[in-house]
Amino acid sequence: MSLPVLRWPADRPLRAVFMGTPAFAVPSLRALARAATLVGVVSQPDRPRGRGLTSQPSPVAAAAAALDVPVLRPPTVRDDAVRAELAAWRPDVLVVAAYGKILPPPILALPILAPINVHASLLPRHRGAAPIAAAILAGDTETGVTIMLMREEMDAGEVLLQRASPIGPEDTTATLTATLADLGAAALVEAIERIRTAGLTPIAQDAARVTYASRLGKEAGRIDWSHPAVTIARAVRAYSPWQSAYSSLGGRTVKILTAKVAAPGGASAAPGTIVGGPERLMVATGSGTLELVTVQAEGRKALPAAAFLAGARLEAGARFT
Repeated sequence: MSLPVLRWPADRPLRAVFMGTPAFAVPSLRALARAATLVGVVSQPDRPRGRGLTSQPSPVAAAAAALDVPVLRPPTVRDDAVRAELAAWRPDVLVVAAYGKILPPPILALPILAPINVHASLLPRHRGAAPIAAAILAGDTETGVTIMLMREEMDAGEVLLQRASPIGPEDTTATLTATLADLGAAALVEAIERIRTAGLTPIAQDAARVTYASRLGKEAGRIDWSHPAVTIARAVRAYSPWQSAYSSLGGRTVKILTAKVAAPGGASAAPGTIVGGPERLMVATGSGTLELVTVQAEGRKALPAAAFLAGARLEAGARFT
């Protein structure tokens, strides 16, 4: 069953409510403020941040305050009082970008036109909480953003507009997040403009092509040296900046901040064994050799591999575990 074209009269104000939390969502918030009448913003509560762990607003809440827009920061949006506050804003459209919580049907039903989402992948590939890292881990050469209708099922709504972006060989989650944040904002503006002119036709996702990007846990970055060097190099990029790929050497945790494949095939030693030196930190893997370029030992600052080797005084046959 096809859905009607999404359209709004060009001569009628479009009242928008935005929901988002991290820095990724800030460009979309600012773009929406230019493209529509932004009447309110919802973000997650203030959290302890920084070295002093002082309570600070989320990047979206701080940006909304700078725009002089009303901000709600409820612990949950499932409270009837929160829903009533949102309803009082009388939104025509609800725009969500990385809010961080599943929205219940009563919230999704609030806007007159539709609830729409800015998602950092080319759906139906990489639905879920960590689509950018998932694209790097999978070895994708392309990613992008999707503007989609929201449904109760996560990231399953109809696609309204997509814009693609290449994944470079040195891209990390940090660099791609910045790229897609700006691309998402531009795509959102384009979608709003088309809604107010020719309209946008919702297109159902191909269920046969769905993949999922699970939320990353603290153990996700632990390196399994039995994996191929190519796979581990992707993991180093995918877990930068959080929580970094890491391993243990001599009983101490070592973060692997940057790395590259030195040799893609063959095995020169047991996986995890350091086979290079004194200037290059080369590690054997399940298939091929990985060169560690920048590392950070537990309690120390990040160092180039040569400086790390000079101070580590490793014995022959030292091995990451």
